[in-house]
Amino acid sequence: MIVNPNPWLPYCGAAPPPTEWLAHWNLDPVLLAALAIFAALVWHRPPEGGSRRAQSGLLALTALLFISPFCALGSALFIARIVHHVVLATALAVLAVSALGLHRRRIAGSLAVWTALQALLFWAWHAPPLYAAALSSDALFWAMQATIAGSAALWWAKLRQAEGGAAVVALLATMVLMGVLGALITFAGRPLYAPHWLTTQAWGLSPLEDQQIAGILMWAPASAIYLLTAMAILYRTLGPQAQPPGPRRA
Repeated sequence: MIVNPNPWLPYCGAAPPPTEWLAHWNLDPVLLAALAIFAALVWHRPPEGGSRRAQSGLLALTALLFISPFCALGSALFIARIVHHVVLATALAVLAVSALGLHRRRIAGSLAVWTALQALLFWAWHAPPLYAAALSSDALFWAMQATIAGSAALWWAKLRQAEGGAAVVALLATMVLMGVLGALITFAGRPLYAPHWLTTQAWGLSPLEDQQIAGILMWAPASAIYLLTAMAILYRTLGPQAQPPGPRRA
């Protein structure tokens, strides 16, 4: 039996103890129906330029984040919530671009504007008051998910449309902003996120330790995603395969 003294009751449910969390699947009928409708629509009439493989991946990753016990783990640990948000902004957003063919569509606004907007939204939802509000309201929770994933998907789409130099600059700017936010969370010196003040002890972590590990994950591994992508673009742009062939020897 779960004893939940926490005043917050997130969308994914009360924070489970380690011995029970694997049994905590989220079977919200509205979510299940929405995913079923999406699957039926894209299979019957896939978006122009959409990839069926990406559509399958998008559905599977959505189920992992919102249906599997990982959803409930995010109610207990800020670490899991940060992993969740990073996956939204990277893997899920990239899959959405290919699944919906967003990179083939005209998207208003410059890459610089979308770089700033998606970073601003990511930062805003990690401000302690907004974060706490999102974990106490289903409507705000889904607003958080939609704006983080949606802005990131449109940013990745613009990135795919941009020339190599602009894409690298946007990636490096995002890497720096992600790293700075992670560093601020890591070195805050006190627990900032009230929804996790009473949920981490069962997992052998104090709220501050949970927050510090989450900040390090955002600061290093999450930032590295953007750095590695920038390096891949640079290699593709400047590497041997991008050089014009030299004159043939007689």
